[in-house]
Amino acid sequence: MQKQASPHLLLASSSIYRKELLARLRIPFETASPNIDETPQVNESAAQTSLRLAEAKARALAEFYPTYLIIGSDQVALLDGIQLGKPGNHECAVMQLRQMRGRTIEFHTALSLLNAQTGHTQTTVDITSVTMRNYSDAEIETYLLREKPYDCAGSAKTEGLGIALIAAIENRDPTAIIGLPMIELVTMLKNEGVALL
Repeated sequence: MQKQASPHLLLASSSIYRKELLARLRIPFETASPNIDETPQVNESAAQTSLRLAEAKARALAEFYPTYLIIGSDQVALLDGIQLGKPGNHECAVMQLRQMRGRTIEFHTALSLLNAQTGHTQTTVDITSVTMRNYSDAEIETYLLREKPYDCAGSAKTEGLGIALIAAIENRDPTAIIGLPMIELVTMLKNEGVALL
């Protein structure tokens, strides 16, 4: 397969966390918000939801970026079979962190790489297990007031002060919990002939 020195690369996300992760590869890319409905469907598993949304984000922008490799990613937190989304505000974040206290949560992070020119799509789902500490209500309040993680599924940023709420993390790819499984993305890009080194 012929190598692309400077691929047209698009991150289908408005997430600053995913943008920061992708920037680690030191290749040029653009970002655009796909603006899709992220509501889980009835009887859909966390893996199915995250994968469907990751693919939908990439496909939603394909007609506007027909020569690009488009990266879509989505993350769903799962506790006792119930999907936890982004809290959106302080009250919902308090509720999520109380539910998660002393428990283990699964984060399903899906990745989709769409070649808009050929239609070829590569997908994967990375599962990260996160065990939370038995933190107090006061610690929840202090954390939320300092970091305001209202745009993060599960209400805690592992790359920030949220690490103080966590007892253990088990996964294959440490970047997946932040929102973009970089190890698998590198493989997908190489499959598309993108030279990173």
